[in-house]
Amino acid sequence: MASTTDQAAPRSAPPTNAIDRFFKISERGSTIGTEIRGGLVTFFTMSYIIVLNPLIIGTVQDNGFQGSFLGGGAEPNLAKVAAATALVAGVMSILMGVVANFPLALAAGLGLNAVVAYSIAALPGMTWADAMGIVVLEGLIILVLVLTGFRQAVFRAVPREIKTAISVGIGLFIAFIGFVDAGFVRIPASLATPVELGIGGSLGSWPLLVFAFGLLLAIILMVRKVKGAILIAIVASTILALVVELVANVGPKVLPDDGGVNPEGWALNVPKLPEDGVLGLVSTPDFGLLGQFSLFGSIEKIGLVAVVLLVFSIMLADFFDTMGTMVAIGGEAGLLDEEGNPPRTRQILVVDSIAAAAGGAGSVSSNTSYIESAAGVGDGARTGLAAVTTGVAFLLATFLSPLVEMVPFEAATPALIVVGFLMVMQVTGIDWKNYELAIPAFLTIVLMPFTYSITAGIGAGVITFVVIKLAVGKVRQVHPLMWVTAALFVAYFLLGPIKALLGV
Repeated sequence: MASTTDQAAPRSAPPTNAIDRFFKISERGSTIGTEIRGGLVTFFTMSYIIVLNPLIIGTVQDNGFQGSFLGGGAEPNLAKVAAATALVAGVMSILMGVVANFPLALAAGLGLNAVVAYSIAALPGMTWADAMGIVVLEGLIILVLVLTGFRQAVFRAVPREIKTAISVGIGLFIAFIGFVDAGFVRIPASLATPVELGIGGSLGSWPLLVFAFGLLLAIILMVRKVKGAILIAIVASTILALVVELVANVGPKVLPDDGGVNPEGWALNVPKLPEDGVLGLVSTPDFGLLGQFSLFGSIEKIGLVAVVLLVFSIMLADFFDTMGTMVAIGGEAGLLDEEGNPPRTRQILVVDSIAAAAGGAGSVSSNTSYIESAAGVGDGARTGLAAVTTGVAFLLATFLSPLVEMVPFEAATPALIVVGFLMVMQVTGIDWKNYELAIPAFLTIVLMPFTYSITAGIGAGVITFVVIKLAVGKVRQVHPLMWVTAALFVAYFLLGPIKALLGV
Protein backbone atom coordinates (compact mmCIF):
# COMPACT_ATOMS: atom_id res chain seq x y z
CA MET A 1 0.00 0.00 0.00
CA ALA A 2 1.46 3.33 -1.01
CA SER A 3 2.16 5.77 1.80
CA THR A 4 1.99 9.51 1.49
CA THR A 5 3.97 9.64 4.70
CA ASP A 6 6.94 7.88 3.13
CA GLN A 7 6.90 10.39 0.30
CA ALA A 8 6.47 13.45 2.49
CA ALA A 9 8.91 12.46 5.23
CA PRO A 10 11.78 14.88 5.83
CA ARG A 11 14.91 14.09 3.86
CA SER A 12 18.38 14.91 5.11
CA ALA A 13 20.81 13.07 2.82
CA PRO A 14 20.82 10.38 0.13
CA PRO A 15 21.19 6.75 1.33
CA THR A 16 24.76 5.85 2.21
CA ASN A 17 24.48 2.04 2.11
CA ALA A 18 22.10 -0.87 1.56
CA ILE A 19 20.76 -0.84 5.13
CA ASP A 20 20.06 2.90 4.90
CA ARG A 21 18.33 2.41 1.55
CA PHE A 22 16.23 -0.60 2.66
CA PHE A 23 14.94 1.03 5.85
CA LYS A 24 14.74 4.57 4.38
CA ILE A 25 16.77 5.82 7.33
CA SER A 26 18.15 9.02 5.80
CA GLU A 27 14.84 9.64 4.03
CA ARG A 28 13.11 9.75 7.40
CA GLY A 29 15.75 12.05 8.88
CA SER A 30 17.46 9.47 11.06
CA THR A 31 20.79 7.61 11.27
CA ILE A 32 21.76 3.98 11.77
CA GLY A 33 23.20 4.82 15.19
CA THR A 34 20.01 6.56 16.25
CA GLU A 35 17.89 3.60 15.14
CA ILE A 36 20.03 1.10 17.04
CA ARG A 37 19.99 3.27 20.14
CA GLY A 38 16.21 3.72 19.90
CA GLY A 39 15.73 -0.02 19.51
CA LEU A 40 17.76 -0.67 22.66
CA VAL A 41 15.73 1.92 24.58
CA THR A 42 12.53 0.15 23.51
CA PHE A 43 14.00 -3.19 24.59
CA PHE A 44 14.92 -1.96 28.04
CA THR A 45 11.50 -0.41 28.60
CA MET A 46 9.62 -3.60 27.62
CA SER A 47 12.11 -6.32 28.63
CA TYR A 48 10.15 -6.71 31.87
CA ILE A 49 7.81 -9.01 29.91
CA ILE A 50 10.53 -11.70 29.93
CA VAL A 51 10.18 -11.86 33.71
CA LEU A 52 6.54 -10.86 34.11
CA ASN A 53 4.95 -13.18 31.53
CA PRO A 54 6.30 -16.34 33.23
CA LEU A 55 5.01 -15.07 36.58
CA ILE A 56 1.50 -14.72 35.10
CA ILE A 57 1.09 -17.76 32.87
CA GLY A 58 3.84 -19.97 34.31
CA THR A 59 2.57 -20.11 37.87
CA VAL A 60 -1.04 -21.16 37.19
CA GLN A 61 -2.23 -24.75 36.81
CA ASP A 62 -4.72 -25.57 34.10
CA ASN A 63 -8.00 -27.33 34.85
CA GLY A 64 -7.23 -30.52 32.97
CA PHE A 65 -7.20 -34.02 34.38
CA GLN A 66 -3.94 -33.60 36.32
CA GLY A 67 -3.84 -29.84 36.72
CA SER A 68 -0.48 -29.19 35.09
CA PHE A 69 1.59 -26.03 34.88
CA LEU A 70 2.52 -24.59 31.48
CA GLY A 71 4.89 -27.06 29.87
CA GLY A 72 3.20 -30.11 31.41
CA GLY A 73 5.07 -30.31 34.69
CA ALA A 74 3.92 -30.61 38.29
CA GLU A 75 6.04 -27.57 39.20
CA PRO A 76 6.37 -24.18 37.44
CA ASN A 77 9.19 -23.92 34.90
CA LEU A 78 9.67 -20.16 34.67
CA ALA A 79 12.96 -20.37 32.78
CA LYS A 80 11.32 -22.30 29.94
CA VAL A 81 8.46 -19.78 29.73
CA ALA A 82 10.93 -16.87 29.80
CA ALA A 83 13.01 -18.37 26.97
CA ALA A 84 9.94 -18.88 24.75
CA THR A 85 8.63 -15.41 25.61
CA ALA A 86 11.88 -13.76 24.51
CA LEU A 87 12.19 -15.94 21.39
CA VAL A 88 8.71 -15.17 20.01
CA ALA A 89 9.07 -11.47 20.87
CA GLY A 90 12.44 -11.35 19.12
CA VAL A 91 11.29 -13.06 15.93
CA MET A 92 8.08 -11.03 15.61
CA SER A 93 9.81 -7.69 16.33
CA ILE A 94 12.36 -8.44 13.61
CA LEU A 95 9.54 -9.39 11.23
CA MET A 96 7.78 -6.08 11.98
CA GLY A 97 10.94 -4.14 11.23
CA VAL A 98 11.73 -5.96 7.99
CA VAL A 99 8.21 -6.29 6.55
CA ALA A 100 6.55 -3.06 7.75
CA ASN A 101 9.63 -0.83 8.29
CA PHE A 102 7.96 0.63 11.36
CA PRO A 103 9.61 1.25 14.78
CA LEU A 104 7.16 -1.00 16.60
CA ALA A 105 8.18 -3.97 18.76
CA LEU A 106 5.98 -6.88 19.81
CA ALA A 107 5.80 -9.28 22.76
CA ALA A 108 3.30 -11.22 24.84
CA GLY A 109 0.46 -8.87 25.67
CA LEU A 110 -0.11 -7.96 29.30
CA GLY A 111 -3.76 -8.35 30.20
CA LEU A 112 -4.28 -10.86 27.42
CA ASN A 113 -1.93 -13.30 29.16
CA ALA A 114 -3.92 -12.92 32.37
CA VAL A 115 -7.14 -13.69 30.46
CA VAL A 116 -5.54 -16.84 29.04
CA ALA A 117 -4.27 -17.94 32.45
CA TYR A 118 -7.21 -17.12 34.70
CA SER A 119 -10.23 -17.13 32.38
CA ILE A 120 -9.42 -19.79 29.76
CA ALA A 121 -6.97 -22.35 31.15
CA ALA A 122 -9.00 -22.38 34.38
CA LEU A 123 -12.23 -23.50 32.64
CA PRO A 124 -13.44 -27.06 33.39
CA GLY A 125 -11.41 -29.68 31.53
CA MET A 126 -9.22 -27.13 29.73
CA THR A 127 -5.52 -27.76 29.34
CA TRP A 128 -2.80 -25.25 28.53
CA ALA A 129 -2.60 -26.72 25.03
CA ASP A 130 -6.33 -26.08 24.55
CA ALA A 131 -6.01 -22.51 25.85
CA MET A 132 -3.12 -21.74 23.51
CA GLY A 133 -5.11 -23.21 20.63
CA ILE A 134 -7.80 -20.57 21.22
CA VAL A 135 -5.08 -17.90 20.99
CA VAL A 136 -3.90 -19.34 17.66
CA LEU A 137 -7.48 -19.33 16.34
CA GLU A 138 -7.88 -15.69 17.36
CA GLY A 139 -4.69 -14.70 15.55
CA LEU A 140 -5.70 -16.54 12.37
CA ILE A 141 -9.13 -14.87 12.32
CA ILE A 142 -7.59 -11.42 12.73
CA LEU A 143 -5.16 -12.24 9.89
CA VAL A 144 -8.12 -13.05 7.63
CA LEU A 145 -9.73 -9.71 8.58
CA VAL A 146 -6.52 -7.92 7.60
CA LEU A 147 -6.09 -9.76 4.29
CA THR A 148 -9.70 -9.02 3.33
CA GLY A 149 -9.14 -5.33 4.11
CA PHE A 150 -11.77 -5.18 6.88
CA ARG A 151 -9.37 -4.24 9.67
CA GLN A 152 -7.80 -1.36 7.69
CA ALA A 153 -11.24 -0.17 6.54
CA VAL A 154 -12.45 0.08 10.14
CA PHE A 155 -9.30 1.97 11.07
CA ARG A 156 -9.74 4.49 8.25
CA ALA A 157 -13.41 5.01 9.13
CA VAL A 158 -12.48 6.40 12.56
CA PRO A 159 -12.50 10.25 12.53
CA ARG A 160 -9.11 11.93 12.73
CA GLU A 161 -9.96 13.67 16.01
CA ILE A 162 -10.59 10.33 17.71
CA LYS A 163 -7.34 8.99 16.28
CA THR A 164 -5.56 11.97 17.80
CA ALA A 165 -7.35 11.36 21.08
CA ILE A 166 -6.16 7.74 20.99
CA SER A 167 -2.54 8.96 20.84
CA VAL A 168 -3.09 11.43 23.69
CA GLY A 169 -4.92 8.86 25.80
CA ILE A 170 -2.16 6.32 25.31
CA GLY A 171 0.35 8.98 26.32
CA LEU A 172 -1.46 9.46 29.64
CA PHE A 173 -1.86 5.70 29.94
CA ILE A 174 1.82 4.83 29.56
CA ALA A 175 2.81 7.67 31.89
CA PHE A 176 0.42 6.23 34.47
CA ILE A 177 1.87 2.74 33.86
CA GLY A 178 5.34 4.15 34.49
CA PHE A 179 4.33 5.83 37.75
CA VAL A 180 2.47 2.74 39.00
CA ASP A 181 5.14 0.21 38.00
CA ALA A 182 7.79 2.26 39.79
CA GLY A 183 5.61 2.60 42.90
CA PHE A 184 5.67 6.40 42.61
CA VAL A 185 1.88 6.12 42.51
CA ARG A 186 0.29 3.21 44.36
CA ILE A 187 -2.83 1.98 46.15
CA PRO A 188 -2.66 3.20 49.77
CA ALA A 189 -2.67 0.62 52.53
CA SER A 190 -5.62 2.40 54.16
CA LEU A 191 -7.66 2.28 50.92
CA ALA A 192 -8.88 5.76 51.83
CA THR A 193 -8.23 6.92 48.26
CA PRO A 194 -7.82 4.99 45.00
CA VAL A 195 -4.12 5.96 44.72
CA GLU A 196 -1.52 8.00 46.58
CA LEU A 197 1.98 9.37 46.11
CA GLY A 198 4.70 6.89 47.05
CA ILE A 199 4.43 5.34 50.51
CA GLY A 200 1.88 7.21 52.60
CA GLY A 201 2.42 10.35 50.50
CA SER A 202 6.19 10.18 50.86
CA LEU A 203 9.10 9.19 48.61
CA GLY A 204 10.91 7.72 51.60
CA SER A 205 12.52 4.68 49.98
CA TRP A 206 15.69 4.12 47.97
CA PRO A 207 13.92 2.70 44.87
CA LEU A 208 11.65 5.74 44.64
CA LEU A 209 14.65 8.07 44.91
CA VAL A 210 16.36 6.12 42.11
CA PHE A 211 13.19 6.56 40.02
CA ALA A 212 13.10 10.30 40.75
CA PHE A 213 16.79 10.56 39.83
CA GLY A 214 16.20 8.74 36.53
CA LEU A 215 13.17 10.85 35.67
CA LEU A 216 14.90 14.17 36.40
CA LEU A 217 18.02 13.04 34.52
CA ALA A 218 15.94 12.05 31.47
CA ILE A 219 14.10 15.39 31.57
CA ILE A 220 17.30 17.43 31.89
CA LEU A 221 19.03 15.53 29.08
CA MET A 222 15.97 15.84 26.86
CA VAL A 223 15.63 19.59 27.50
CA ARG A 224 19.33 20.00 26.72
CA LYS A 225 18.73 17.97 23.52
CA VAL A 226 21.30 15.31 24.38
CA LYS A 227 21.15 12.39 21.94
CA GLY A 228 20.33 9.12 23.65
CA ALA A 229 18.83 10.93 26.64
CA ILE A 230 16.43 8.13 27.55
CA LEU A 231 18.96 5.31 27.19
CA ILE A 232 21.54 7.28 29.19
CA ALA A 233 18.98 7.78 31.96
CA ILE A 234 18.13 4.05 32.02
CA VAL A 235 21.79 2.98 32.19
CA ALA A 236 22.70 5.62 34.79
CA SER A 237 19.69 4.72 36.95
CA THR A 238 20.52 1.01 36.74
CA ILE A 239 24.12 1.66 37.86
CA LEU A 240 22.84 3.79 40.74
CA ALA A 241 20.36 1.05 41.66
CA LEU A 242 23.17 -1.56 41.72
CA VAL A 243 25.19 0.65 44.07
CA VAL A 244 22.18 1.34 46.31
CA GLU A 245 21.31 -2.34 46.60
CA LEU A 246 24.94 -3.24 47.33
CA VAL A 247 25.13 -0.69 50.14
CA ALA A 248 21.59 -0.67 51.57
CA ASN A 249 20.44 -4.25 50.79
CA VAL A 250 16.92 -3.05 50.00
CA GLY A 251 15.53 -6.35 48.69
CA PRO A 252 12.43 -7.07 46.59
CA LYS A 253 8.98 -5.56 47.00
CA VAL A 254 7.39 -9.01 47.07
CA LEU A 255 9.19 -11.23 49.59
CA PRO A 256 10.05 -14.64 48.08
CA ASP A 257 9.60 -16.67 51.28
CA ASP A 258 6.05 -15.91 52.33
CA GLY A 259 4.78 -13.70 49.52
CA GLY A 260 4.57 -10.74 51.88
CA VAL A 261 5.08 -7.16 50.73
CA ASN A 262 8.02 -4.89 51.47
CA PRO A 263 6.70 -1.48 50.36
CA GLU A 264 10.23 -0.02 50.27
CA GLY A 265 11.61 -2.80 48.05
CA TRP A 266 12.48 -2.93 44.36
CA ALA A 267 9.66 -3.62 41.89
CA LEU A 268 9.99 -6.71 39.65
CA ASN A 269 13.81 -7.05 39.67
CA VAL A 270 16.40 -6.61 42.43
CA PRO A 271 19.41 -4.84 40.84
CA LYS A 272 22.38 -7.05 41.65
CA LEU A 273 25.00 -9.09 39.83
CA PRO A 274 24.48 -12.88 39.63
CA GLU A 275 26.10 -14.94 42.38
CA ASP A 276 28.26 -16.71 39.77
CA GLY A 277 29.71 -13.41 38.57
CA VAL A 278 30.11 -12.86 34.83
CA LEU A 279 29.52 -16.55 34.06
CA GLY A 280 26.13 -16.25 35.71
CA LEU A 281 24.99 -13.81 33.01
CA VAL A 282 24.80 -16.61 30.41
CA SER A 283 22.42 -19.58 30.37
CA THR A 284 21.30 -22.07 27.71
CA PRO A 285 17.63 -21.50 26.76
CA ASP A 286 15.05 -24.30 26.66
CA PHE A 287 12.52 -23.88 23.83
CA GLY A 288 10.46 -26.94 24.71
CA LEU A 289 7.18 -24.98 24.83
CA LEU A 290 7.12 -24.30 21.09
CA GLY A 291 4.27 -26.04 19.30
CA GLN A 292 2.48 -27.18 22.46
CA PHE A 293 -1.05 -26.19 21.42
CA SER A 294 -4.28 -27.92 20.40
CA LEU A 295 -6.15 -25.95 17.74
CA PHE A 296 -9.63 -27.42 18.26
CA GLY A 297 -9.25 -29.29 21.55
CA SER A 298 -11.17 -26.60 23.43
CA ILE A 299 -14.38 -27.18 21.46
CA GLU A 300 -15.00 -30.65 22.92
CA LYS A 301 -14.10 -29.36 26.40
CA ILE A 302 -16.32 -26.27 26.70
CA GLY A 303 -18.43 -26.22 23.52
CA LEU A 304 -18.42 -24.20 20.31
CA VAL A 305 -20.42 -21.22 21.64
CA ALA A 306 -18.04 -20.69 24.57
CA VAL A 307 -15.02 -20.92 22.26
CA VAL A 308 -16.53 -18.33 19.90
CA LEU A 309 -17.14 -15.91 22.77
CA LEU A 310 -13.62 -16.36 24.14
CA VAL A 311 -12.08 -15.84 20.72
CA PHE A 312 -14.23 -12.74 20.21
CA SER A 313 -13.26 -11.20 23.56
CA ILE A 314 -9.54 -11.67 22.93
CA MET A 315 -9.82 -10.61 19.30
CA LEU A 316 -11.59 -7.33 19.99
CA ALA A 317 -8.92 -6.29 22.49
CA ASP A 318 -6.16 -7.24 20.04
CA PHE A 319 -8.01 -5.61 17.15
CA PHE A 320 -8.18 -2.11 18.60
CA ASP A 321 -5.17 -2.07 20.93
CA THR A 322 -2.83 -2.42 17.98
CA MET A 323 -4.68 0.15 15.91
CA GLY A 324 -4.38 2.67 18.74
CA THR A 325 -0.75 1.79 19.39
CA MET A 326 0.40 2.17 15.79
CA VAL A 327 -1.34 5.56 15.51
CA ALA A 328 0.36 6.73 18.70
CA ILE A 329 3.79 5.52 17.59
CA GLY A 330 3.31 6.95 14.09
CA GLY A 331 2.23 10.30 15.52
CA GLU A 332 5.20 10.49 17.87
CA ALA A 333 7.56 9.61 15.00
CA GLY A 334 5.95 12.11 12.62
CA LEU A 335 5.02 9.32 10.19
CA LEU A 336 1.27 9.82 9.87
CA ASP A 337 -0.33 11.06 6.65
CA GLU A 338 -2.95 13.80 6.42
CA GLU A 339 -5.69 11.37 7.50
CA GLY A 340 -3.76 10.20 10.55
CA ASN A 341 -2.69 6.85 9.05
CA PRO A 342 0.80 5.38 9.47
CA PRO A 343 2.81 4.12 6.48
CA ARG A 344 2.38 0.47 5.45
CA THR A 345 -0.71 0.06 7.62
CA ARG A 346 -1.57 -3.25 5.98
CA GLN A 347 1.89 -4.73 6.60
CA ILE A 348 1.86 -3.57 10.23
CA LEU A 349 -1.50 -5.26 10.83
CA VAL A 350 -0.48 -8.45 8.99
CA VAL A 351 2.61 -8.88 11.17
CA ASP A 352 0.63 -8.08 14.31
CA SER A 353 -1.96 -10.71 13.39
CA ILE A 354 0.71 -13.33 12.71
CA ALA A 355 2.26 -12.42 16.08
CA ALA A 356 -1.01 -13.20 17.86
CA ALA A 357 -1.07 -16.68 16.37
CA ALA A 358 2.67 -17.13 16.91
CA GLY A 359 2.26 -16.34 20.60
CA GLY A 360 -0.25 -19.15 20.94
CA ALA A 361 1.89 -21.53 18.89
CA GLY A 362 4.84 -20.69 21.15
CA SER A 363 2.72 -21.24 24.30
CA VAL A 364 3.41 -17.72 25.59
CA SER A 365 -0.02 -16.11 24.93
CA SER A 366 -0.97 -13.69 22.17
CA ASN A 367 1.84 -11.38 21.07
CA THR A 368 0.87 -7.81 20.28
CA SER A 369 2.35 -4.40 19.50
CA TYR A 370 3.85 -2.63 22.53
CA ILE A 371 3.19 1.02 23.31
CA GLU A 372 6.57 1.03 25.08
CA SER A 373 7.99 1.32 21.55
CA ALA A 374 7.24 5.01 22.02
CA ALA A 375 10.26 5.19 24.31
CA GLY A 376 12.55 4.30 21.40
CA VAL A 377 10.71 6.69 19.10
CA GLY A 378 11.09 9.40 21.72
CA ASP A 379 14.84 8.75 21.56
CA GLY A 380 14.89 9.23 17.78
CA ALA A 381 13.86 5.91 16.19
CA ARG A 382 11.95 6.34 12.94
CA THR A 383 12.33 3.08 10.98
CA GLY A 384 12.06 -0.67 11.17
CA LEU A 385 15.76 -0.97 12.00
CA ALA A 386 14.84 0.01 15.56
CA ALA A 387 12.33 -2.87 15.75
CA VAL A 388 14.97 -5.23 14.33
CA THR A 389 17.41 -4.05 17.01
CA THR A 390 14.82 -4.67 19.71
CA GLY A 391 14.17 -8.12 18.26
CA VAL A 392 17.86 -9.03 18.23
CA ALA A 393 18.13 -7.88 21.85
CA PHE A 394 15.22 -10.18 22.74
CA LEU A 395 16.93 -13.11 21.00
CA LEU A 396 20.14 -12.41 22.91
CA ALA A 397 18.08 -12.17 26.08
CA THR A 398 17.19 -15.85 25.70
CA PHE A 399 20.83 -16.46 26.66
CA LEU A 400 21.29 -13.40 28.88
CA SER A 401 18.13 -13.38 30.97
CA PRO A 402 20.11 -12.67 34.19
CA LEU A 403 21.35 -9.42 32.59
CA VAL A 404 17.79 -8.34 31.80
CA GLU A 405 16.79 -9.09 35.39
CA MET A 406 19.33 -6.53 36.66
CA VAL A 407 17.17 -3.59 35.51
CA PRO A 408 14.41 -2.75 38.05
CA PHE A 409 11.20 -0.98 37.14
CA GLU A 410 12.47 2.11 38.93
CA ALA A 411 15.34 2.46 36.44
CA ALA A 412 13.37 1.77 33.24
CA THR A 413 9.99 3.46 33.79
CA PRO A 414 11.14 7.12 33.74
CA ALA A 415 11.31 6.65 29.97
CA LEU A 416 7.55 6.04 29.88
CA ILE A 417 6.78 9.28 31.70
CA VAL A 418 8.93 11.34 29.35
CA VAL A 419 7.41 9.73 26.26
CA GLY A 420 3.92 10.12 27.73
CA PHE A 421 4.53 13.86 27.88
CA LEU A 422 5.63 13.95 24.25
CA MET A 423 2.51 12.09 23.13
CA VAL A 424 0.10 14.25 25.14
CA MET A 425 1.41 17.29 23.25
CA GLN A 426 -0.76 16.16 20.32
CA VAL A 427 -3.85 17.24 22.27
CA THR A 428 -3.71 20.60 20.48
CA GLY A 429 -4.83 18.80 17.31
CA ILE A 430 -8.36 18.41 18.71
CA ASP A 431 -10.99 21.12 18.21
CA TRP A 432 -12.27 21.39 21.79
CA LYS A 433 -15.02 23.85 20.80
CA ASN A 434 -16.71 21.23 18.62
CA TYR A 435 -18.58 19.20 21.25
CA GLU A 436 -19.62 16.53 18.76
CA LEU A 437 -15.97 15.52 18.38
CA ALA A 438 -14.47 16.88 21.61
CA ILE A 439 -16.62 14.83 23.98
CA PRO A 440 -15.84 11.46 22.31
CA ALA A 441 -12.19 12.52 22.20
CA PHE A 442 -12.24 13.43 25.90
CA LEU A 443 -13.75 10.08 26.91
CA THR A 444 -11.22 8.26 24.75
CA ILE A 445 -8.38 10.10 26.48
CA VAL A 446 -9.43 9.80 30.10
CA LEU A 447 -10.82 6.27 30.11
CA MET A 448 -7.59 4.68 28.92
CA PRO A 449 -5.67 5.42 32.13
CA PHE A 450 -8.80 5.34 34.34
CA THR A 451 -9.76 1.82 33.17
CA TYR A 452 -6.19 0.66 32.48
CA SER A 453 -7.34 -0.36 29.01
CA ILE A 454 -6.67 1.08 25.54
CA THR A 455 -9.64 -0.86 24.17
CA ALA A 456 -12.07 0.58 26.74
CA GLY A 457 -11.02 4.13 25.84
CA ILE A 458 -11.42 3.57 22.11
CA GLY A 459 -14.76 1.82 22.64
CA ALA A 460 -16.15 4.68 24.73
CA GLY A 461 -15.07 7.22 22.12
CA VAL A 462 -16.56 5.29 19.20
CA ILE A 463 -19.90 4.60 20.90
CA THR A 464 -20.23 8.20 22.13
CA PHE A 465 -19.41 9.58 18.67
CA VAL A 466 -22.13 7.47 17.03
CA VAL A 467 -24.72 8.26 19.72
CA ILE A 468 -24.08 12.03 19.51
CA LYS A 469 -24.35 12.06 15.70
CA LEU A 470 -27.59 10.11 15.97
CA ALA A 471 -28.95 12.50 18.61
CA VAL A 472 -28.22 15.64 16.57
CA GLY A 473 -29.58 14.19 13.33
CA LYS A 474 -26.27 13.87 11.51
CA VAL A 475 -26.45 10.15 10.80
CA ARG A 476 -25.02 10.61 7.30
CA GLN A 477 -21.73 11.79 8.82
CA VAL A 478 -21.22 8.38 10.42
CA HIS A 479 -19.31 5.89 8.26
CA PRO A 480 -21.20 2.56 7.99
CA LEU A 481 -18.23 0.73 9.53
CA MET A 482 -18.47 3.02 12.56
CA TRP A 483 -21.95 1.62 13.22
CA VAL A 484 -20.56 -1.91 13.00
CA THR A 485 -17.64 -1.00 15.26
CA ALA A 486 -19.91 0.65 17.82
CA ALA A 487 -22.16 -2.43 17.90
CA LEU A 488 -19.14 -4.68 18.44
CA PHE A 489 -17.98 -2.49 21.32
CA VAL A 490 -21.43 -2.63 22.92
CA ALA A 491 -21.21 -6.42 22.74
CA TYR A 492 -17.69 -6.27 24.17
CA PHE A 493 -18.74 -4.15 27.15
CA LEU A 494 -21.71 -6.45 27.79
CA LEU A 495 -19.77 -9.68 27.31
CA GLY A 496 -20.28 -10.75 30.94
CA PRO A 497 -24.10 -10.57 30.86
CA ILE A 498 -24.10 -12.18 27.38
CA LYS A 499 -22.07 -15.15 28.69
CA ALA A 500 -24.38 -15.47 31.68
CA LEU A 501 -27.43 -15.36 29.43
CA LEU A 502 -26.02 -18.13 27.24
CA GLY A 503 -24.90 -20.12 30.25
CA VAL A 504 -21.18 -20.22 29.32
